[in-house]
Amino acid sequence: MKEIWAVIRRDKYADTKRALDEIGCGAMSIHSVWGRGMQKGFVMSEVESEFASYATSAPKLVPTPASLVNEGATLTRPVVYVPKKLLVMVVPDDKVDAVVETIIKVNRTGNYGDGKIFIMPVEEAITVRTGEKEV
Repeated sequence: MKEIWAVIRRDKYADTKRALDEIGCGAMSIHSVWGRGMQKGFVMSEVESEFASYATSAPKLVPTPASLVNEGATLTRPVVYVPKKLLVMVVPDDKVDAVVETIIKVNRTGNYGDGKIFIMPVEEAITVRTGEKEV
């Protein structure tokens, strides 16, 4: 078994969920997260529906930590984080490639901010209700 973390654009979540359902891998946990990578926190066209209709972007300014403002600090602007969705799934080894291909197919635009996929081994999973163990 493998655990897959996929950080994707929020506006791609519904299409991603639908595509994963179609290949029989729809079980997941979904988290709203803020982050940045190669996109460096710059919001291109993402507008979150919870924001006022006049908003043109949805960045969250996070104050510069006091520990970085001391003498010799190189941080020159607030760190900007972009709203994303984090999908967390545990899938059998034989489904990993199909899940990864599906996530990439739905989310790839060729622009910064398309997301990142992490794949980690899972030693064991236990169903709380039944106590059933999966290896």
